[in-house]
Amino acid sequence: MPSSSGSSHAEHRESATQRQGYGDYGGNPLAHVNTGESARLPAFGGAFQPGLYRPPKSRIANPAPLGLAGFALTTFLLSLINLGTRGLSSPSIVIGPAFAYGGLIQLLAGMWDIAVGNVFGGCALSSYGGFWIGLAIILTPGGFRVESTYMNSTSINDFYLAFSFYLYAWMIFTFIIWLCTLKSTVAFSSVLFTVWITFLLLATSYYVAPTQGGEPNVPLTRAGGAFGIVASFIAWWNMLAGIADPSNSLFLVPVFHFPWSDKGREQRREKAEKRPATNGDQV
Repeated sequence: MPSSSGSSHAEHRESATQRQGYGDYGGNPLAHVNTGESARLPAFGGAFQPGLYRPPKSRIANPAPLGLAGFALTTFLLSLINLGTRGLSSPSIVIGPAFAYGGLIQLLAGMWDIAVGNVFGGCALSSYGGFWIGLAIILTPGGFRVESTYMNSTSINDFYLAFSFYLYAWMIFTFIIWLCTLKSTVAFSSVLFTVWITFLLLATSYYVAPTQGGEPNVPLTRAGGAFGIVASFIAWWNMLAGIADPSNSLFLVPVFHFPWSDKGREQRREKAEKRPATNGDQV
């Protein structure tokens, strides 16, 4: 009959193997949740968590990938229009996804994120859901008469100016929440950084419209579209990181922790601890 100590050693080796495979948190940290009371998981864009956090106790699944998916797809579509892809210039095709996917679905994902205790994710995802719904209302032709009201009472230049204020406000919001990701991961922080640049470029494009013959500045609009494309793909990257784990994927998506983040400092400490032992073995 095998001894209990032998069984314990085998379990320890198995646990060590698992930690070695996933201990670098290159992918989804929820794939190997430590359920201890003192457990802390590192910052992770796939869960929209910018810092150390406890494993969620709620029965609600991680809603962040859903919110990221809605944001990424809607941003991708609008950015293609802003780039003037194949000569397209009307954003009408974005209205539906902006209401339903980037808007409602992302808003719900943010509410669910609050339910699992993620204040940052709830604030960010719900806010951007509101952004897309608001943008859809502005762009809806005839229904809400936002643009036509400006054109009937003043001129299209006033609409462009007011629209630039709307985008500048979201640029400020994005910058504020981006500051909270500077101790997280490169993948996570890059999403909000590129979104911030996108808002800045597009807002400025509309702001200077009155001095551009009543048209948004084309180079700025194209640049905003390019940054929007980058932002959408980085958002999809974080989405994949949030849903990929050893049960459904052949690989885990790297998220690249900043050197000054909690996980980055932990990795440096581990390397420093291993270095003397390695030198001793060589002697």
